[in-house]
Amino acid sequence: MTTLQTKIIQDSTSIDPNTGSVNVPLYLSSTFHQFDFDQYGKYDYSRSQNPTREVLENAIASLENGIQGFAFASGMAAISTAFLLLSQNDHVIVSEDVYGGTYRVVSQVLDRYGIEHTFVDTTDLDQVAAAIQSNTKVIYIETPSNPTLKITDIRGISKLAKANNCFTFVDNTFMTPVFQRPLELGADLILHSATKFLSGHSDVIAGLAVAKEEGLAEQLAFSQNSFGGILGAYDSWLLLRGIKTLHVRMEASSQSAAKIATYLNSQIGIEHVYYPGISTHAGYDIHKYQSSSAGAVLSFRLENENAVRQFKENIKLPLFAVSLGGVESILSYPAKMSHAAMPKDEREKRGITDGLLRLSVGLEDPNDLIRDIEQTLLKIEKGGKLVDATI
Repeated sequence: MTTLQTKIIQDSTSIDPNTGSVNVPLYLSSTFHQFDFDQYGKYDYSRSQNPTREVLENAIASLENGIQGFAFASGMAAISTAFLLLSQNDHVIVSEDVYGGTYRVVSQVLDRYGIEHTFVDTTDLDQVAAAIQSNTKVIYIETPSNPTLKITDIRGISKLAKANNCFTFVDNTFMTPVFQRPLELGADLILHSATKFLSGHSDVIAGLAVAKEEGLAEQLAFSQNSFGGILGAYDSWLLLRGIKTLHVRMEASSQSAAKIATYLNSQIGIEHVYYPGISTHAGYDIHKYQSSSAGAVLSFRLENENAVRQFKENIKLPLFAVSLGGVESILSYPAKMSHAAMPKDEREKRGITDGLLRLSVGLEDPNDLIRDIEQTLLKIEKGGKLVDATI
């Protein structure tokens, strides 16, 4: 049986039958000549389908073990299009600890179209069951969640959804198909901000979706073509190039993240570390069951915003930026970046405090990153005294 590591290379490579090119040709064509008046060819207009994008969509479908893949102009374009499969008076349950852009669409856009929502702690299946209504059509989860890395039982949610005639949508951005394949656990639709780990080089904005069954795939294909938020050919080509190294990047970055999380968890100046690879994490056992790694993203909490400011001013190696999943480590401040759209009281209910930082670990030497964090912690004042941050 072919391993995923090999499939990644096979699926992202397409030999051109005309030239033998080992790279997918870049079809920069908006329209295609039709040779027959009565029967058009497979491609007619690139909004509907493009040969380069098609290879990408087939690749992600294969890697996630789904029936059909879809490439969008951004992760939010993929998520929004998936939500717009719903109709007026439908109801959706959403993980309360969810990406800020998803929160914004659900709370400020879907409401305008008469689509109801309930934010729920989806780590608690009893709470999810209690939130299901007669008009509930979708249970939408992130696991690990962004940015506090809560873990939701994908199989448990999927069983609950099916028992109530609901779909299960899963944002699999943090894990990618290398570490987690939700369709195999019962989910119906996978969503990715492919801008992140799937691209891996901070040079593409893209979103991907994968449907498990034909009926849902047909609906999503119709919506993708109708709304037109498709990924262009060049970005599709770049994303395919990034996917070729997905496995080795994820393995290296996750190993480094585990080492850094363990280090941070022992430091006096760190109030809490959020990482499902730490045995004391509330979702440790469930995550270990449904995923093969704890991933390359972790969050940690300092005392307050002032401590965060000092940390940012003194840290040298990671970029301080929005996004994640690049070959370079990226430090983010969720309260003012990824979750700025979420009101402060809602953020704090979810544990997204003014002292929270998220770190996406790249491909630098983890020991260099730890030394950089160590010198940073030593410079942060706490109660008038320097933090004891010795290794």
